[in-house]
Amino acid sequence: MKTLNDFKQQALQNPKIKAHYDELETEFIVKSKLIAARKEANLTQEQLAKKMHTTKSVVSRLESLDSKISPRLSTLRSYAKALGKDVRVDIV
Repeated sequence: MKTLNDFKQQALQNPKIKAHYDELETEFIVKSKLIAARKEANLTQEQLAKKMHTTKSVVSRLESLDSKISPRLSTLRSYAKALGKDVRVDIV
C-alpha cells in the first residue's frame, strides 16, 4: 500500500504537477504559519475573529488553501495583532 508521501513523490515527478506545487509553496507556508500562530495562542477561529472584529468565515478563508482571495497586508497585520504578534515580510 502506498503512503501519502509515496504518492506525493510520484506525483511530483510530473513537471506540470511539480510547477503547480512549487507555485503554491509560499502560500502554503504563510497559511501554515497563520494556523500555527493561532493555535499557539490557544484560540479558535471564532475567538480570533472576535478579536479581529470580523467573522469566523473571514478567518477560515485566510487559513484555507482553497481560498481564491489573497489577503491584504492590512488583514495579515490585523490577524497578527489579535494574536499579540507582528508581520514580517522577507524577499529572498
